[in-house]
Amino acid sequence: MSTAVRKAVVPIAGLGTRHFPASHAVKKELFPVVGPDGIARALFHYHLLEMEAAGIEEVCIIVQPGEDVLVRSYLDGPGDAYLKRLTRYPALLREAEQMRGFSRRVSYAVQQVQEGYGHAVYQTKAFAGGEPVLLCLGDHLFRGTPDSPYGELAGMAAVSGGRSVSAVNRIAAAELKGYGTIAGRRRSDNPRLIDVSRIIEKPAVDVAREQLHVDGLPPETWLGWFGMHLLAPSIFDVLEEMIRDDARDHGEFQLTRAQEIQRQRQGYLALEMTGAQRFDFGVPDDFVRSVQAFRDL
Repeated sequence: MSTAVRKAVVPIAGLGTRHFPASHAVKKELFPVVGPDGIARALFHYHLLEMEAAGIEEVCIIVQPGEDVLVRSYLDGPGDAYLKRLTRYPALLREAEQMRGFSRRVSYAVQQVQEGYGHAVYQTKAFAGGEPVLLCLGDHLFRGTPDSPYGELAGMAAVSGGRSVSAVNRIAAAELKGYGTIAGRRRSDNPRLIDVSRIIEKPAVDVAREQLHVDGLPPETWLGWFGMHLLAPSIFDVLEEMIRDDARDHGEFQLTRAQEIQRQRQGYLALEMTGAQRFDFGVPDDFVRSVQAFRDL
C-alpha cells in the first residue's frame, strides 16, 4: 500500500525499568516475540515489517548512546557459518535476507540524555527533513482487521490538510491515568475522524468527565492515545521552543504538551481505531499476555 508518508520513527531509547533485571541484559525492544507464523523476532522487528507493508521507505530508530550497535547487529543478521545452518530452514533464511534489506533503510537518532518522550522525538528532526512522520511506540505492536493500522493512519495524510493525526481508541476511567486523552467532534462525512478541541495528558477522572467529551461515546468512556501518531513537521518547531524555554512536565519534555500547542496553532485530528488491536509489552504482566495474544492472532 503506497502512502504520501515516506518516513517513520520508532523510539526504543527508554531504559525499560519495569522489566529490570531482564532489560539490563537484553534491551526490552529486542525481547523475542513469536508471530502468528511461528517465527520468533525481536519486538521492534514487527514494526519494520508493518511499515514496509504500509509503503514506508525510511525508518529512524531512536536509541540511547551505543545502542545502535545492538540494533545494527540484529538487522545485519548472523555470519556465514550460521547462515549455512539456516539453509535447512528456508523460511528463516528468507527472514535473514529480509533483515539485511531493512538494515539498509534504517537510520538512527541518539537521545544522549533521558529528557522525556518529546525530547526523544525531537532528536529525529533532521531525519524528518520537513516531511510528516509516522511515530509508533517501540514497546507496543498493532494489528488490524482488515486494514493495517500503520497504513490506515499514514493514509490520513491525504485528508488531514497538513495537520497531525493521532490514532485513538476507547478507554475507561481506570485507563485515563495511562494515556493522553482528547475532546472533539466527529466529522459527519467520516465519524471515525475527529476534529480535536483539547488534549490532556493522563487526566484525572473528574477532569475527563468535565472537559474531554467526544460525541457518540457511551457514558464513562473516552478516547485516548492508541500509540501511533502521524506528526506534521511543525511538531519539531514546537518541541524546539519547549526545549529552549525549558517547558517541562514532571521534569521532562512531553510530546503531549507539544501536540496540544500544535492543535492550538493549526488544528489537530484524531482517528478512532475500531478494527485494530494494540499489544502492550511495556510491563511484565502485559508482556506475558501480549506475547500469547499476538501469537494467537
